[in-house]
Amino acid sequence: MFNKIALITNYDADIIADTVRTVVGFLRSRGREVILDEHSAGLLPDSGLATAYTGDDLGDCDLAIAIGGDGTMLRAARILANLDIPLLGINRGRLGFLADIPADSVEEHLDAILSGEFVEDERFQLHCQVDSGDRTVLESDAFNDVIIQKWNFAKLIELETYVDDKLVHTQRADGMIVASPTGSTAYALSGGGPILYPSLNALVLVPICPHTLSNRPLVIDGDSRVEIVVGEPDTNHASLTCDGEISARLSTGDRVIVYKKDHKMHLIHPADHDHFAILRAKLHWG
Repeated sequence: MFNKIALITNYDADIIADTVRTVVGFLRSRGREVILDEHSAGLLPDSGLATAYTGDDLGDCDLAIAIGGDGTMLRAARILANLDIPLLGINRGRLGFLADIPADSVEEHLDAILSGEFVEDERFQLHCQVDSGDRTVLESDAFNDVIIQKWNFAKLIELETYVDDKLVHTQRADGMIVASPTGSTAYALSGGGPILYPSLNALVLVPICPHTLSNRPLVIDGDSRVEIVVGEPDTNHASLTCDGEISARLSTGDRVIVYKKDHKMHLIHPADHDHFAILRAKLHWG
């Protein structure tokens, strides 16, 4: 089933080198072909394995395994955004909402997954574009969230928010988060937003420290088109981030448009995966 497998790590990956070696050794002992991303290859310089430098180099893989934390999963999601390659996460980070295989039981879980004992979880991604005047100046994808926020001024920014061309509100705030159900347990949760079940076809709009105290997070249909217009003051002091990566600086009049991406992401979980159990464990619920 999974015969050619890619390994993806992150930039500060030295602390996970032992897990990478364990995974590579296990997969090779099971006769699987392994390809490393450039960061994984840097951890195993003498492995003799093929190295992928772009997502196109992974096009014929059957599975990708991200080794790290949720940040590594987001990096893997960006690489795989337009590829039909399922993604599995081994957690060497902190929370691990997405990377849910514990590092101390890697071989046990991989053995079961390679034997077909797993569940597949379909998640949608976000697509974002920035229009300045009559030009589209940036397009990007996000798995968790698209965020507009102030960056170099201790002043609120003014934002006009539209859903399907209908005005929702004009507000002054530190910013706005547009999150997918996957991203509802990330920055949106810290901002007071609701937790959305991963399979919901919904988006959540979460204002960041709004000046109007009655302003609250808003859940909308997942097929909605969200447009946020940057207002006064007339200075370049707002930024756009997609999954934590700074994508653009924004100016007054710029329009940020967010909608559901056509291509979906497929996550692989252990057969006993339970989203509520993960919430209880990660959020310390009783």
